[in-house]
Amino acid sequence: MSRLQVAVLYGGKSTEHEVSVHSAQTVCRLLSAQDKRYQIYPIFIDKQGYWFLQRTCNEQQPDDKPISPIIASDYNLRALDGSWQAKIDVFFPVMHGTNCEDGTMQGFLETLDAAYVGCGVLASAMGMDKIVTKLIAQTAGVPVLPFYPIHQGRPYDESQLNMWVQKQGFPVFVKPVRLGSSVGVRKVKTLQELKPAIDFALQFDTDVMVEKGVDHAREIFCALYGEGAQVKASACGELRMLAGEFFDYNAKYIVEGGCETNVPADIPADTAARMRADSVAVYRALNGSGLARVDFLMDKDGSFYFSEINTLPGMSETSLFPQLFEACGENYTQILNGLIEHAQAVHARKRALLFSRG
Repeated sequence: MSRLQVAVLYGGKSTEHEVSVHSAQTVCRLLSAQDKRYQIYPIFIDKQGYWFLQRTCNEQQPDDKPISPIIASDYNLRALDGSWQAKIDVFFPVMHGTNCEDGTMQGFLETLDAAYVGCGVLASAMGMDKIVTKLIAQTAGVPVLPFYPIHQGRPYDESQLNMWVQKQGFPVFVKPVRLGSSVGVRKVKTLQELKPAIDFALQFDTDVMVEKGVDHAREIFCALYGEGAQVKASACGELRMLAGEFFDYNAKYIVEGGCETNVPADIPADTAARMRADSVAVYRALNGSGLARVDFLMDKDGSFYFSEINTLPGMSETSLFPQLFEACGENYTQILNGLIEHAQAVHARKRALLFSRG
């Protein structure tokens, strides 16, 4: 039986570039170990958007081969010097953040008529937008925190915003709308800190939101796998903060011992069950497909609120997504295999559609 040709994509034009490479190293290693089943092509995308074939998954190396995706009948990746080409059966994006997880890469892969792992274009784009996903969560009956949107290039009434913030009470959090890993996020405890936090967030995104805070909130997570009626929800896990004011990028990735994971989360069984059900409700309302991770904020009184959904969550062995499923007895390698099979099935459904009336 011929091996499946799988291209693992990572890096990209994103503030989460380095996190992506770390995730992809695990995915490449686990898939490459099944060398009778897959031929794995590690594809590094640099911060300018150029593609390179690597020997092994890593940051850019001197011997990386510059390649380009291309639309052709017998191949869809080709070296710029013409020395190599391949027909990829499934693209596996292990990419996070802007230009990667937001429907941009998914739309590009659609133009290649390629099978790819993860949510489609619309679900990816909506899932990346914190405001859109909050509105979707609300329609699905899932609780969310109040928020105030601000758009670059559209003046906002500072006095009105200040009154809104004072009504909600401090702290509030200022967040870029379409970023992950807490990039650009600031905790605001006084009115004097508000505008600088907004200006800071607008350096990373054209749209930001001011959200009512849950001070010293517990962050609870649930991972999802599958589609429609076949969605599996993992055990709930918790990310516990050990350093800093909140779970910013430094606490998550830079400061050693900045946080730790607790899987399963130490929460009441009925709370965990409601979080799992709410996770599935948001995922289905989004028309999610493949995989995702849903994040909640939990107050000290036990109430919880939908925070965001990640349609391409971290996938290294130390990431939450595999830990959450392994706590349920699921094998991570088998989940990766299932994601590839699901990508092929979704692509086959799309190819069966009619594109003309004749």
